[in-house]
Amino acid sequence: MRTARGEFAVVDTPAADGVEPRGVALLLPGFTGSKEDFNPLHLPLAARGYRTVAVDGRGQHETDGPEDDESAYAQEELAKDVLAQAEAIATEPLHLLGHSLGGQISRAAVLIDHSPFRSLTLMASGPAQISASQRQRVQLLRDALAVMSMAQVWDAIQAMEAAPEDTDAVRLDGGLDNRDDLRRRWLGNKPAQLLATGRQLCAEPDRVAQLAAVPLPFHVLSGALDDTWPLALLDEMALRLNARRTVIEGAEHSPNTDRPLPTARAIADFWDDLLAL
Repeated sequence: MRTARGEFAVVDTPAADGVEPRGVALLLPGFTGSKEDFNPLHLPLAARGYRTVAVDGRGQHETDGPEDDESAYAQEELAKDVLAQAEAIATEPLHLLGHSLGGQISRAAVLIDHSPFRSLTLMASGPAQISASQRQRVQLLRDALAVMSMAQVWDAIQAMEAAPEDTDAVRLDGGLDNRDDLRRRWLGNKPAQLLATGRQLCAEPDRVAQLAAVPLPFHVLSGALDDTWPLALLDEMALRLNARRTVIEGAEHSPNTDRPLPTARAIADFWDDLLAL
């Protein structure tokens, strides 16, 4: 996708043949994730009439970015990228959905300019910084990146995930792809992007009151077993936003890959209901 702020790698899936087009959605992945994290959602959303555009953000997987300049990945810069992507898609209604870190970047974009968007869905994305246990995991990753190559960090993560009773392994977003594919996607990330966005996740302030003042419909969706933000915190955020709240049973931090069909159904139901207003 060519934009005023550079080119971004995307997976662009049209609405299914023979189905009346009902809208377009821009999908933003989470920390350590990529556009492929949304692959299980594309076909069920296409069957409901929605074109979906999943994007690798700056420095993620197949989108280029600086290796060492963390300032390029400041939240405001990433939010401006989202607004440029929305301008490049140039269609209405444009629904915005962000997973985890992508949700906080989506929020920042909407707070700059909500006008390109019809709605905002925050998927497994909370009101402020991540939980204490997840902050410890991000710090482990940041410490490792300071002394190891991306390939070495990948090997270390795999070793920790394979260890029994390990509580400090850094979980990678996603979950349906094989290890070789996940490794390839991991190696495409720029270290500066991971360092900068990891720091954002650990220090994000509560901006829910600001978001609640934005005249958009909101949807807060998460797995029932998510530990990145406690469910009670997500429930409270939904109340503060007067948002639709959906909990996907049997899903953890990535309902898009853990239970894609009920997740896609809940997302499309929300968008459909907006068309009826």
